[in-house]
Amino acid sequence: MTSTVPDSSHQLGQGPDGSAGQARPLLEPAEGIPAVIVDRTALLAAAARLAAGTGPVAFDAERASGYRYSQRAYLVQVRRRGSGTHLVDPVALADLTCLQDAVGDAEWVLHAASQDLPCLAEVGLRPGLLFDTELAGRLLGYERVGLGIMVEKVLGFTLEKGHSAADWSTRPLPEPWLRYAALDVELLVELRDALEAELEAQGKLAFAREEFAAIAAAPPREPRPDLWRRTSGIHRVRNRRQLAAVRSMWTTRDRIARERDIAPGRVLPDSAIIEAVLTAPVDVEALTRLPVFSGPRLRRTARTWFAALREAAGLPEDALPAPASANADALPPPNRWADRDPAAAARLTRVRARLTAIAAERTMPVENLLEPALARRLAWSPPRPAASDHQVSDPRVTSELVAGVLRAGGARPWQVALTAGPVADALAEPATEPVAVAEPVAVAEPVAVAEPVAEPAARPAAEPATEPTNGPDGNV
Repeated sequence: MTSTVPDSSHQLGQGPDGSAGQARPLLEPAEGIPAVIVDRTALLAAAARLAAGTGPVAFDAERASGYRYSQRAYLVQVRRRGSGTHLVDPVALADLTCLQDAVGDAEWVLHAASQDLPCLAEVGLRPGLLFDTELAGRLLGYERVGLGIMVEKVLGFTLEKGHSAADWSTRPLPEPWLRYAALDVELLVELRDALEAELEAQGKLAFAREEFAAIAAAPPREPRPDLWRRTSGIHRVRNRRQLAAVRSMWTTRDRIARERDIAPGRVLPDSAIIEAVLTAPVDVEALTRLPVFSGPRLRRTARTWFAALREAAGLPEDALPAPASANADALPPPNRWADRDPAAAARLTRVRARLTAIAAERTMPVENLLEPALARRLAWSPPRPAASDHQVSDPRVTSELVAGVLRAGGARPWQVALTAGPVADALAEPATEPVAVAEPVAVAEPVAVAEPVAEPAARPAAEPATEPTNGPDGNV
């Protein structure tokens, strides 16, 4: 088979401005569609070929999000120069550490690495050195950073689309899906090389390396507390008893979805939870009369959902969940800052303006320059130096204080260097200076009698003017 992979003479080298020649479709992997590896012997042979290869190693994983409860990998793709592409079934082979040993300390190349690293770690694959092509695109200022559009913009080839949202737990996997999966890693190393050159040209390679290292070293994410509060439409719920009903139905759904390994939304949609809670049906029949519960599948399980509602209805008051705003550590939504703390709202407006200007100058998204949540926390509660026993606290916000908060919040050194000073300046209260009061201006009027005119009583001095405070735009 003739290779369809571009060599260096075919690469278009298209930049973030999107200017280039017409892209060509990449229809087949260079070595054809590899057979899926499902046994230990074939896995060890693939590991040997990877060990004999050279340069960075492209990794990818396919999950069944939206179909399965778990976020495990259902296919792992690996490619290296001199080795070819390998498709591995992690359901049949749960331990892939031999691939990790084969590539040693070689750099891994992934697109949107933070999405795939958790499921790769479950099968024993953890990078030491990482290059994330999606994050590189963001730092370079590309407006769209999906793999397909990046390959088209940078290398001039279009990839097959249409299977990214497929149910990859399907067995056997259809051939078109396998072709798509192999093509996902076909040009990943070539894309990495082109983006590295662009990062170097823009003076951002050091930034990118710090970002990649932080992703590779990040510990597993802690599960978010009270995930039931993220139920779509929960803003319509008005009291604690209704919140308890949402929690009860969500918990029941989660248990069923986990036991059956089905995506929760396929067990019971969020809209059904909210509709049942707001309607408060008096019995199972009333529940099944709701349009969202009228289908045969939900009618069969209606008793389960009604039991969850009854459980919440029987809870004592002290067992009801608190409103989300009761969390003392949680910041209010930015669009409410102007009412809650106008000074903090003004600080947030100034911080955002400074960060937006720096991001525009560096041609990168502001959220990659500094995590928005960290910027909000600084604006809400600026750091102040502690007062000693014999010294009153200094009210000034210094770049050193801001840098300490940024580092504690996980900001990388390059982010601290670019933002600590400007953020400190933005957090400082605007200078307020007394406004000079003008002397009264005499108005020329005819004077009927040339008598001495008594001077008017002294007018009270005006209050010093202060810089107006602007409310936040609520966009971070």
